Amino acid sequence: MDNLIPVSPQGSLPVRLSPRAHNGELAALWRIYGGEPFRLLRTQEGRGLSRVRYRRAQEFQRSLEPGAPGDWTDFLYFTGIVVQLALSSHLLDVGFPDAWCARHIGLHVDRSLAYANASGFGYDCEETERLMQVLSPYWKWNRMHLVGSAQPSDGDFTPDDVRSLLRELLEHVGRVTGHGRSLRRKRS
Repeated sequence: MDNLIPVSPQGSLPVRLSPRAHNGELAALWRIYGGEPFRLLRTQEGRGLSRVRYRRAQEFQRSLEPGAPGDWTDFLYFTGIVVQLALSSHLLDVGFPDAWCARHIGLHVDRSLAYANASGFGYDCEETERLMQVLSPYWKWNRMHLVGSAQPSDGDFTPDDVRSLLRELLEHVGRVTGHGRSLRRKRS
């Protein structure tokens, strides 16, 4: 009973179990973040939403290219959006309900990464984890929030540091979900 064993009625997708996907890890996160427990169930609908989120993450990533308009806080705010779209792609793919993610993860990309890793994502990068702490919740980087407030600490990241970490994270999401392969096939 240590492995996440999603409910598998007819019509659901094959289950991908991971040695890292333990009920204990998810249960601990539910206790820490106050999330409602649920059973993971991979569905065609979740897979479709996952693909859309991955593509949207790639689209938003373009707003972080050198020379794009905006300042450093805009850059970090849009980074949070890209990260959340990418990580939610994995979460939806493995069976997290979208409404549950909105309610219990929200704009906390650090939580997204923790839930992703507890469900088989397998991404171990200390600098990415540190960036998630700096970004979370990413609304704090929104220019409207910063009016009259002190700017939060950016962890001494540079735009190039963030771009590199983000590129690696998106590539990993593409490999784990399989969404990155379909894009490469279209280009060939």
